[in-house]
Amino acid sequence: MTKTLYHGSSHIIRQPQFGYGKVYNDYGLGFYCTDSLEMAKEWGVGKDRNGYANCYELDCDGLRILDLNAEEYCILHWLAVLLENREFDVPSGLALEAREYILESFHIAYESYDALIGYRADNSYFSFAQDFINGTISYRQLNNAMHLGKLGQQFVLKSRQAFERIRFLRSEVADSSEWYAKKMLRDKTARREYFSVERGRRQRGDLYITQIMDEEMRADDLRLR
Repeated sequence: MTKTLYHGSSHIIRQPQFGYGKVYNDYGLGFYCTDSLEMAKEWGVGKDRNGYANCYELDCDGLRILDLNAEEYCILHWLAVLLENREFDVPSGLALEAREYILESFHIAYESYDALIGYRADNSYFSFAQDFINGTISYRQLNNAMHLGKLGQQFVLKSRQAFERIRFLRSEVADSSEWYAKKMLRDKTARREYFSVERGRRQRGDLYITQIMDEEMRADDLRLR
């Protein structure tokens, strides 16, 4: 099976290099892509800088691909991966305890996979995750918040084998005057919807991180599905 992927960048990347990149990205070191051309253009531009959407074809046959949105996983598996790689603001004892609990109870050996699929923790979305571990929003609200603004998924190449399977097809210029505004609007829309719809709207039966820890919930708990 072949998959078409796009990577937003400030320059054309004909051959992605294994072992290069930022260690503190959402899922660690890797080559971060999307299946959306439009999203790649948003990711590729700066405020006053044009960018590129690089297009690739990936041969997925034989690759071990971890899909964090598969039925056997919940949002806390995604959060555990994020906590291993991103720097979270943990100003309280609750946040620190929550971080340790999620890492212990929902850890996935994601580094053993060739590629990962999961949410991208852009500015607002990262703050939603922080609100959850600080006890501000519930498990249900965190799940709902990840769909605000329609951020979509990212596909991340992790292994040398995966890098050997990707082939450059073409690139398209992304004009900053068009795509930076769209990127900012997406983030602003997500944040506005979050504060107006989710953040202050507690429902009876909502699960908060304190209850999840107190009851020592694990991934097989039906309340986390």
